[in-house]
Amino acid sequence: MTLNQLLYFQTVARLEHFRKAAEELNISQPSLSHSIASLEDELGVKLFQRNGRNVTLTKYGKIFLEKVDSILFEIHLAEKQMKRLSGNKGHIDIAYVAPLSYIYIPKLIRNFLEEDENKEVTFSFHQCLTKDILSGIMKDKYDAGFCAFVEDYQDNIEFTPLIKQEMVLITSIDHELSTKDTVELKEIEKYPFIGYDKTSALGNYTRYILKNKSIHPDIIYECPDENSIASLVAEDFGIAIVADIDSLENYNIKKLRINGENLYHTVHLAYKKDSFQPKSLKNFIKFVNTFELE
Repeated sequence: MTLNQLLYFQTVARLEHFRKAAEELNISQPSLSHSIASLEDELGVKLFQRNGRNVTLTKYGKIFLEKVDSILFEIHLAEKQMKRLSGNKGHIDIAYVAPLSYIYIPKLIRNFLEEDENKEVTFSFHQCLTKDILSGIMKDKYDAGFCAFVEDYQDNIEFTPLIKQEMVLITSIDHELSTKDTVELKEIEKYPFIGYDKTSALGNYTRYILKNKSIHPDIIYECPDENSIASLVAEDFGIAIVADIDSLENYNIKKLRINGENLYHTVHLAYKKDSFQPKSLKNFIKFVNTFELE
């Protein structure tokens, strides 16, 4: 059974006439008759009742027509959607780590959509951990991601550095370290510590930093992002090392630079290598690589 056979059957059923159907389909009448006969043989039922020059559907034909109409309609919708996605009116699924949701992602998307050729592009937004973003890109769940670089994925995913964030120590405003502007990394060991979720990229990074310096703080809580960490630090549950993001200004905390360590976290644009990119996605990737947050 072929798509052409379904289309031929639908046309004959609508016109109730083989010659008229053949003319509309731009094929010979014998070819059309042969195609319908082959379809009937494959299905094992008669689809049409011949009445002179006209034909009518049998009860089996009526049942089959309902299914064929539904199939061909879905194919028509799929074709329209694919044509839409391949042009400027595409849809893009993006995923990003939590800190970017506050300012970067909204401003990026607003600026992208303000360009005439992009104004009809639509987006779906997903906030996740780096590991889930990269897994989603590999499974074609996300078209692009904003996350940390992970070496295990570099053969299959393109990473482009975008945002360099300094790692800082944060304390409550009443903490004894809050009188300082800078701190030595070794000073943090004696205080309760709030860390990133150990399964996250920043969780792994901060633990690596501390382990490399033989520093073993008492990690009392783990949190998924900077905002949840900062809210606990503001209530003096402990201190933390976090990426210096804009939303930290919303919390009653003190930020201290870490002396002599030059600690930074970089957010990357990530997308699948050697994968088809519709025009809308190509335009988006190009735009992201030139976008600068004011």
